[in-house]
Amino acid sequence: MSFPPSPRARSGPRRRSLLAVAPAALLVAGCSAGPGDSGADGGSRPSAADRARARAARDSGELVARYDAVVAAHPKLAERLRPLRAEVVRHAEAFGGTADSSPSPSASASGTPGSGKAGPSASPAAVPAKPKDALAELAAAEREIADRRVKALLDAPGELARLLASVAAAGAAHVYLLTEA
Repeated sequence: MSFPPSPRARSGPRRRSLLAVAPAALLVAGCSAGPGDSGADGGSRPSAADRARARAARDSGELVARYDAVVAAHPKLAERLRPLRAEVVRHAEAFGGTADSSPSPSASASGTPGSGKAGPSASPAAVPAKPKDALAELAAAEREIADRRVKALLDAPGELARLLASVAAAGAAHVYLLTEA
């Protein structure tokens, strides 16, 4: 007479065998490519995250130059733009870029006051003659960069995505502050 199988008998791997295999699995997982090695060819190309970070730093650096050009062309706006520019400098540094912490063109070193044009080294684009138009152009640049960062965060890894989202939100706040009367 045969006995029926015990209700405790299980098929599949046992707890002891899983505990024996787990350290080996962790060792193998530790030696595999990490999140920073997202398919780069032999390490010669920077990862997508590194490229996104460099792009964000470059965008912030260019935005600092735009702020400098507007301040040089419209010195009366300097006090209003100083805190926003300082935030953009911090954004560039957060992304690993470098930005000068003080405005490069001073009001006295800029072009003739009221001429509406900044010195050639201040910004590649001309600044509008009217302060209101200059602020609108600066707000448009902030909006464009914030939108670009929102799109980039969809493909970015966790920490970079959070940074991009935070800086994009700050850019949206800058747009509001630049457009309010």
